[in-house]
Amino acid sequence: MLHFAQFGAGRIGAIHAANLAGCGGRLRHIVDVHAPAAQALAERHGAQVSTTEAALADPEVGAVIIASSTDTHADLVIRAAKAGKAIFCEKPIDLSLARVDECLEAVQAAGVPMLVGFNRRFDPDFAELQRRIQAGAIGAVEQVVITSRDPGPPPVSYIKVSGGLFRDMTIHDFDMARWMLGEEPVEVFATGSNLVDPEIGAAGDIDSAMVVLKTKSGRMATINNSRRAAYGYDQRVEVHGSLGRLIAGNRVGSTVEQADAQAVSTEKPLHFFLERYALAYRAEMLAFIDSVTKGSPMPVGAADGRQALVLADAALRSMAEGRVVRL
Repeated sequence: MLHFAQFGAGRIGAIHAANLAGCGGRLRHIVDVHAPAAQALAERHGAQVSTTEAALADPEVGAVIIASSTDTHADLVIRAAKAGKAIFCEKPIDLSLARVDECLEAVQAAGVPMLVGFNRRFDPDFAELQRRIQAGAIGAVEQVVITSRDPGPPPVSYIKVSGGLFRDMTIHDFDMARWMLGEEPVEVFATGSNLVDPEIGAAGDIDSAMVVLKTKSGRMATINNSRRAAYGYDQRVEVHGSLGRLIAGNRVGSTVEQADAQAVSTEKPLHFFLERYALAYRAEMLAFIDSVTKGSPMPVGAADGRQALVLADAALRSMAEGRVVRL
């Protein structure tokens, strides 16, 4: 059994801690600056509240989960790598590409495995879509269309420290686009607006965006984001190829469809990421533990985290300068 230390006892930390027990892992340490949250999560899962030093010094700990605030990720990645622990790190690794490179150097020098938490790769529907692409079901990929809209914006206090929409929200979609395209984008064009909450604009960010990516061979992806969708959490992917198309739609609370004289109606999409990606989070943890225990390559690694940030930075530059940015 793989023993873990976890940094972060907030919303995403609670998800990972709950998944560990059913995935062949044991949680030994919880580290969080908010003592009540750390204590509650530790008691729930039979762990102990610890300091960073104590958690990393425990020889029984083989892996860490970094689910703390973004500004702590890089330091914890470097310290965990030097301690010889396998690393599961939530996205983004850091908001600075230079700092991300420091992390990658530390991980490589230590020879430890690292997974970056792009959980959408582990969603059953998206994973099946990717499997069919690889099997040649639609021939050569030509276009990818990604829709990602939140049901409502986060607090402006969060916006101010998140790194902005491209680094916080769209970064998932940049990773999905790379995965589905099968090639690295070399051109990025992005534009954005404030259509949802003027306070987000006052904080220096946007709440609505459109991005176009293009690879060297000409494959294209479009990403559309909004911090508001009145009907729920909107998560869809369409891939068009030389022989056909694949679509992965929203998950709903029930597949029951009602038809009467007024309308044909179905359930709205699940309301938020906690419900929508519950299966993905569990599959992600299973994949991490499997890779660590078997010594197999991580399905989404540190280099993937770096490349998604490269695209986010390029999108920011494109929007600011009103032009295509070439990588």
